[in-house]
Amino acid sequence: MNSSFFICRQIISLNSLISASIRELGSNILNTDICFSNLINILNSIVVIEEESQTLFSIDGIIKTIVSLGFLNLIFIFSIRYILIKVFVLISPFAILCTSVPSTLNFFKSWLKSFLSLLFIENFSSLILIVMFSINYSPSDVVSKLLFVGSVFALMKVNNYTRDIIGGISIDVQNYMYSLRGMAKSK
Repeated sequence: MNSSFFICRQIISLNSLISASIRELGSNILNTDICFSNLINILNSIVVIEEESQTLFSIDGIIKTIVSLGFLNLIFIFSIRYILIKVFVLISPFAILCTSVPSTLNFFKSWLKSFLSLLFIENFSSLILIVMFSINYSPSDVVSKLLFVGSVFALMKVNNYTRDIIGGISIDVQNYMYSLRGMAKSK
């Protein structure tokens, strides 16, 4: 219990090393830096909106709007993930203490499964980013633009994929929005 923060720090460091190794491997294979800023550069290079207001409702305008909202959703998802990892680290002494009594062992198992699934999201996101960067996008091809939208959607659903594989908790922003909407209707 006294070394629970050290153990969590080591697990997080190991996970970060694995994720960085995956991205580095992808960078070496694809000869490009695998990061979200390059992803935004790809979006801006394949979807160009003219200065006229009519082009906002064109296919490019709609795609850019959808992808921009997807990136906003990703910001919320990864922010919630970051905060939840901090919370799980803070309650780690209590979770490890729960292993001493057999009746509270389930709390530790749930904590560990949720903590590891939150960390595994980073590795799975790195794999999806490598796939995204391996696709050749063309500004004149609508199908490649839709592939980009699908790739961003896959990044948004990485938590669901991880939860299906490992288990754990949900950090889906849409679920929280539906919950807030339901609470507003019931009042």
